[in-house]
Amino acid sequence: MGAAVFKKCAACHTATEPAHRVGPTLMGVVGCPAGSLANYDYSDAMKAFGAEGKVWDEATLSEYLLSPKAMVRGTKMSFPGLRKPAEIADVIAYLRDPSAAR
Repeated sequence: MGAAVFKKCAACHTATEPAHRVGPTLMGVVGCPAGSLANYDYSDAMKAFGAEGKVWDEATLSEYLLSPKAMVRGTKMSFPGLRKPAEIADVIAYLRDPSAAR
């Protein structure tokens, strides 16, 4: 189910390739420090968020995916967020292991 929900994200992100698109790759993002991937031009807001020591753990991702702009004011991410907790949980599970969805 997470792969199906991730289609909402796939125009800007990939979870199975280490290549950036409009947004950074999300491959291996669970457990990764925020705003830390090389060769991606993060917004100043996301850089500051990461500098605070934020890590993309399940709790942080859950809050961010609900409303990215509310959590990181000034983020470049234009996606308004996922409204259903089940969809958020499914996307996080998919990001944790995209190969399990195949």
